[in-house]
Amino acid sequence: MNTAAAVIVLASSSEVRQRLLRNAGIAFEIDVPNVDEESVKQSLRSEGAGAGQVAETLAELKAVVVSRRHADRLVIGADQTLECNDIWFDKPPDLDHARGHLMALSGKTHALNSAVCVVKDGVRLWHHNATALLTMRPLSDAFIDGYLETTGDDVCGSVGAYRLEGPGAQLFSSIDGDYFTILGLPLLPLLGFLRGREVLAS
Repeated sequence: MNTAAAVIVLASSSEVRQRLLRNAGIAFEIDVPNVDEESVKQSLRSEGAGAGQVAETLAELKAVVVSRRHADRLVIGADQTLECNDIWFDKPPDLDHARGHLMALSGKTHALNSAVCVVKDGVRLWHHNATALLTMRPLSDAFIDGYLETTGDDVCGSVGAYRLEGPGAQLFSSIDGDYFTILGLPLLPLLGFLRGREVLAS
């Protein structure tokens, strides 16, 4: 029997992560953390942290913050970072920035780092990091304009300004990595952890 409704909280406002968990049959509550992600990123980077380490730290921080409000609950935190030629990309705040991101990534291979962490009572129980390498085909200005017109502001919710599960698939010539990792949640390792905790049936 799935008892996840009684024990799991997702520390994320991401509709994609919520959909992935629901589609996998996981019941959960949502509690969005109030974390100054940009300050954390800048501080970690100044200390020499890599993009993958930043994703891991932010995933844990989000889960810990939410965990303080939910005693005896398993809290899932997640984060994602994108790096291309030593340049880090965040979610674009608007379509003009999304256009700039796509132009900068056009014809290049970039690394997408996804981290997931599970915390209980402020203590990290488990975490998993995964990286996917995505090669974006050379994009014409006309294609970028048409793509953004089709997708609209939805792309601003995605680091890199793409949604692989939709028209964003047309942006790429090759992908080396797990589909769920690219969407922002390494789902299969997380499900394995939950089975190990007997939250999910094995």
